[in-house]
Amino acid sequence: MAMTSTDHQWQVHPVTPERFEDLVQVLNPTRREKHCWCLSHRLTAAQERELGQGSREQAMRTLCERRNPPGVVAYRDGTPVGWCSISPRAENTKLANSKLIRPVDEVEVWSIICLVVRSGFRRQGVVGQLIEGAVGYAFSRGAPAVEAYPVDPQGRMDTTMAFVGTRSMFEAAGFECIGTTKSLASRMPRIIMRRTAEPR
Repeated sequence: MAMTSTDHQWQVHPVTPERFEDLVQVLNPTRREKHCWCLSHRLTAAQERELGQGSREQAMRTLCERRNPPGVVAYRDGTPVGWCSISPRAENTKLANSKLIRPVDEVEVWSIICLVVRSGFRRQGVVGQLIEGAVGYAFSRGAPAVEAYPVDPQGRMDTTMAFVGTRSMFEAAGFECIGTTKSLASRMPRIIMRRTAEPR
């Protein structure tokens, strides 16, 4: 999916095996095993072991081989600059079973659970392009709606929890708040925001 802005050419693509190294550049460029591979909010420990045979990187590689990869990578002028974890809620074991973030209805939504902007590219408009591309990808795969579970900070928030996103960034992308959760990030309650696909 290609998008243009005044100064840059943007593209957002699902993270297939061929694009795994681009994901690494955004998420874990030093390939530290204990560093984030965007698994802890998706898989149980048993699933990690089964998919990765002891390697968290391999577990993520295996997820990228599925029909619905675990997310998308955003590119600016051909350089990978952002990651969004997005997939059907039903395929995200931890979220599907969560007692803290419960479904508000029976809609088979796709869920955004993580946003990461590559170091050196923050505050440069990446997040808006990343969300828009992720939503467009989900809709192209038949998603009836996309949800996110951000916080609504009144000031600065702990950067270690910034991956959940904020209400304002999702509102800017056309999402509406439709509910609350019992989940917290940076000691702030997370809310449920949704953007519904346009009728075809």
